[in-house]
Amino acid sequence: MITLDRPVIVEGRYDKIKLKSVIDSVVIETGGFNIFKDKQKLSMIKRLAEKTGIIIMTDSDAAGFKIRSYLKSAIPGDKIINVYIPDIFGKEKRKVHPSAEGKLGVEGLKTQMIIEALEQAGAIKERKVSGAGVTMTDFYEDGLCGRKDSAELRKRFKAELRLPERLSTKVMLEVINTLISYDEYKKIVGKCRKSANV
Repeated sequence: MITLDRPVIVEGRYDKIKLKSVIDSVVIETGGFNIFKDKQKLSMIKRLAEKTGIIIMTDSDAAGFKIRSYLKSAIPGDKIINVYIPDIFGKEKRKVHPSAEGKLGVEGLKTQMIIEALEQAGAIKERKVSGAGVTMTDFYEDGLCGRKDSAELRKRFKAELRLPERLSTKVMLEVINTLISYDEYKKIVGKCRKSANV
């Protein structure tokens, strides 16, 4: 498992699944072209970039470059590491037909190719963890998961941090550990619990 010091931005769910089998880092999917309309997600990516910097790893087709270009126009260049994947023609196993350009996306690459692309871009570094991070146990103990009112509490917490409403609990945990400290988390969750009367 490769450890990275910043989140990686990819296009879709299958790209994320592939990367999470190779790297230890937060991986955020743009939802393809949905990023053009999803102001909350773009705002979250900007905040991650400001805090730690980001890695952009989109497909090598026209759509991937359009998404990369959009992100680059919204985020300062010194906050981005661009990882470019090679042009390899073929079809991902789960697909019936190849992509429009006939190229493999991130999800279709062999693990070694992903590692080489990350190395070439200078993206592989040891992640520095300062202090204790927030865990799923904290989420449970604080009522953010496993309780009947957890969904409402998570909604309030996401609103407080200006995170996208549709963020999964697992990704929410990763983003929290990137953006804020444990103490800040405890303050925010306390405020949300108080406002929700839980």
